[in-house]
Formats: sequence, structure tokens, C-alpha cells
Amino acid sequence: MKKILFYIFIIGLVSLIPLELYSQEVKQIDYTSDRTLRDPKYPGAIILSKVENQVHFIHEGIDIWCDQAIHYDKANFFKAYGNVRMQQGDTVKMRSNYAEYNGTTQFAFASGNVKMTRPQTSLETDTLFFDRIKQQAYYRSGGTVRDTASVLKSNIGRYYMEDDKYSFVSNVVVTNPEYVINSQQLDFYSESGYAYLYGPTTIDSKTSKVYCERGFYDTRGDNGYFVKNSRIDYENRVLQGDSLYFDRNKSFASATNNIKVTDTLNKSVITGHYAEVFRAKDSVFITKRAVAATLQEKDSIFIHSDTLMITGKPENRIIRGYYDVRMYKSDMSGKSDSVYIDQKSGLTKLININRSALTSIDTRRSPIIWSGNNQMTGDTIHILSNPVTEQLDSLKVFDNAFLVQKDSIDGYNQVKGKELTGLFVNNELYKVDILKNTETIYFMRDENQELTGINKTLSSSISILFEDRQMTDVYYYKQVDGTLTPPEDFPPNARKLAGFSWRGEEQLTRKEDLFAGQEPPELVKIKGIPLPEAQENFFDQENSEEPLLNENSRLKPKDLKDKEINSLKTRTDSTTVVPVLKEEKTKE
Repeated sequence: MKKILFYIFIIGLVSLIPLELYSQEVKQIDYTSDRTLRDPKYPGAIILSKVENQVHFIHEGIDIWCDQAIHYDKANFFKAYGNVRMQQGDTVKMRSNYAEYNGTTQFAFASGNVKMTRPQTSLETDTLFFDRIKQQAYYRSGGTVRDTASVLKSNIGRYYMEDDKYSFVSNVVVTNPEYVINSQQLDFYSESGYAYLYGPTTIDSKTSKVYCERGFYDTRGDNGYFVKNSRIDYENRVLQGDSLYFDRNKSFASATNNIKVTDTLNKSVITGHYAEVFRAKDSVFITKRAVAATLQEKDSIFIHSDTLMITGKPENRIIRGYYDVRMYKSDMSGKSDSVYIDQKSGLTKLININRSALTSIDTRRSPIIWSGNNQMTGDTIHILSNPVTEQLDSLKVFDNAFLVQKDSIDGYNQVKGKELTGLFVNNELYKVDILKNTETIYFMRDENQELTGINKTLSSSISILFEDRQMTDVYYYKQVDGTLTPPEDFPPNARKLAGFSWRGEEQLTRKEDLFAGQEPPELVKIKGIPLPEAQENFFDQENSEEPLLNENSRLKPKDLKDKEINSLKTRTDSTTVVPVLKEEKTKE
């Protein structure tokens, strides 16, 4: 009775074993061959040979054909020689001179002119390992992948069949009719043509060069984005930023956050936090704390506005700035509603776009220039520089010209008229002419700087000479009316001409003043490209119950290691491996 109960218990335990375990029983390799031979040189094996039809092996969804083979039936292993073909389903095909296959571990190895083809790509290499359980292929002897649009080469490569993904490492080169990519590591998805770039990478073409240390590129759409130490070099411009987008077909690039656009020909730099570059039109649009800096030998001019646009070829380049324009130079600064700079002629225009539409508050955005303690305003201001020497030449104020100089002690010297012309020597203002219906208020002082009188004069025009940015002489032409009044007799409320507005508190005295009163822009959060997941060792045998290699394999355990480029240099001539046996035996 006890024995019966024991057997019942055992049967019950067996019934609890999942059915899946039964299905994991190793299936033997099946084959067909025109000729079957035995040779004492190959104990435990039979030699299969082609007469009219190639030797054909079938195992677990894979078909292998060859001219000759050594088959170890009990070991479930064979070596194949000559015109070897493998096919897995309808999607994976491979050719080689030599191959071997372990039916127990479903591990294959091929060498000699190996070519694996998929619907979108083909892989050519010297030696290839194929793990059917993982559905991965691996080479380390240099490989070439041909895609519908490009040719990809690397020293080491790994193919993930389920994801249709190649992972290339070491000296990766992608060649396309339009560009060449060189990368340290590149993941390529053959169905989409998407490439993910890791490590120092360049994309070279006739019109541009892209550099990044992490990025994405659509090899078929010819566009991509780059997020680490990225830059795009054009013929005469360099674009840098935290994130760059590039579209070769549209000759377009954009950048986000901490942008720098360098004009290598005109020695200017533009910065901001969003930019668009149109290479074919040779134009740049930039906003979010946009600043254009024209680099000069001894000094630089900085222009800041809400938006900057740079257009035209290098020899005819135009800079436009819109809304709340601020200009700074060590010896001059200014503000306006908009600015226009012609780098060829050296002309800078400070413009009020629509003065009639401005409110009383907005009038403070009308053009203004400061030089020392001199302030010049008007409806439009033109500044002319010598484009060769980069020296200031002259300036002109159109309509409602108003010159104010803060007196050394108290009060303001003032000159107003319809137009103003200023001349420079060595970048210093030395003469100003004001024309048409001029008025002045001038504080007269003796050699001890004591105020002796206040001169208020009307005239047709006025010339003023400067020394060290201070008024030294004033000349009146066709004077209509002028009086020198003692200070005590000149009412304080009459010491300012109509339209007077001193804006000295707005004067830019350093580069940082370009952003005075402005909140820093809220930067877009850049969505980065994560690093690739760490790959497990292709020859991972720790979790395998069976060794990948059969004892009759050409390979040695030391060969099953992920290593740098290495060719196994296997022999591929079948006649040197398996002797041609003339004696025919029946198939077993």
C-alpha cells in the first residue's frame, strides 16, 4: 500500500511540471545528401557531399546548404564547406565559404566572404557569429553594411534581429553620396534608417561639417539633431548651441539655448537662446537675449535687441535688430526701437519704426546716443564707420535733433534743431553742426568753474567743438537772438528747452548694461539622447546550460570573447579540410 501511495505521489509531482519543459527538448538536425561517407580521420562523424544537389540541413526553422559537410550526428553538430548558404525564415539569408552549427545551443559561426542579407540591408565581413537563441549576430573583424541610402563600416558590429538594429563600435564610417559620418559608436535601425551617434562624431559634406558627441541622424531623410558639444561649420559661419537641428535638404539649421554664431569672415559673433540659419540664403535669425558683437582690433561693438536678423553674402552682409535695441561700445552707447547695419558701407541706422503710433512711455525707445556725458536724440540716427579701419567717421541725426551735455557741476547744456551732424577723429567726437531753427542753453563758467552766466540763443545753425568729450567752443551762425543772463536772474524752470529729456540713468557704461532691467529668458528644457544601454557579453555562457562550442569546432573557448578587431583567419578551401573521398558509401 505504501508503494502504491509513493508511485501516486511521484506521478502527481510529474504532472505538476509545466508542459513548456517538455517542448524544450533538443531536436536533432535533419539532413539530406547525395553522397554519404565515413572516414577514420573523423571519428563519430559522417562526411556529406554534393553530387548534383547541395547538402541540405534543416533545424528549428533554419535551412543550411553547402557543397560538403562533416556531420556529428550524436553531438548534433556539423561543419559546412563550400558555397554555404543559410536561411532563417523569409528575412535572414547568409552566404559564406565555411560555417558550423551547434544544434544543441543553436549557435552558428561563419567565415570567408560572409554576407548576410535582410530586406533593407546586407552585411559583409570576414567572420560572423550568430546566436539564434538571442537572435543576434556579431563580428569583430571589420564589417560593411549596405543600406538603401548609405554604406556603413566599423571594426566591431552587432546585429539585433528582433529590433532590426545594428550597433557599430570602433572606427565607424557611414558613406552617403551627400555626406560622410565618422563616429566612435553608432546604433543604426535598418527599417527606418535612423542612426544614433555616441562619442566624438563628425558629419562632413561639401557645404557643411557637423560635430557632436551625442546625436541622432535620419540617414534617409537627411536631417538630425545633436545635443552634446554640438556645432555646425559652414563656409563662413560656425553655429553652436546646447541643441542643434539640421536639415540638409532645406539648407536649414536651428539651435536652442546658449547659442553662438561666429562669422569667421566678418569677425562678428551672435549669441542668444534660439536661432535659425538658412545656408542657401546666407541668413541668420536669432532671439532670446540676442546679441551681435562686431569684433574690432582694440574695441568691439555690441548690439542687443529682442530679435536679430543677419542676411546677405559676407561681402554684403546686413544686420537688423528689432525692438528695444541697445548698443554698447567702450566710448559710445545707444538705444533705439530698431537698428540697421550695413557692414560693407559701415553704416549703422538707429530707427524709430513708427513714431506716430508710440505712447508717451514708448517714446523712450526712440533713438539716443551717449558719448561721455553727451546725449544725442532724434527721430533717426545714422552712424558711419570706415569699414577698412573700423574707425568712427561721422554721425547724423535727422529731425528733432537734441544734444544735451550734463554740466560739470549743475544744469545741462542744450542744443536743439532739425538736423545734427557729428565728426569723429580717433573714435572721439570733435565737432557737431546743428542746422535749422537752432536753440541753445549754455552754462558759462570761468577758469575756476564758477558759473558766470547762462546763455540762451536762437540762430540758424550752430557749430560746437569738443575736446575729451567736453564742449570747448560754440559758434552761432545768423544769430537771431541771444542773451547772457546772470544765474540769479535765470529762473530754474526756464533752464530747459522744450522737449528736454535727460536719460543719463539709461546710459550703458559696461557690456552687462545691455540686459539692464530685463528678466533672464526661461530656457527650454532640452530633451537629451540617453546613452546606449550597456550590452551584455555576446558570448554570455554563464546563463547557458550547454557550452556554445562543440568539441569538434574549429573555435577554441578563448575565441569566444568580446575583443577588439580580430580576424580568426580561418581556412575556407574545403579540399584542404576534408579530403575528397572516392569511395562512396550508403547514407546512414
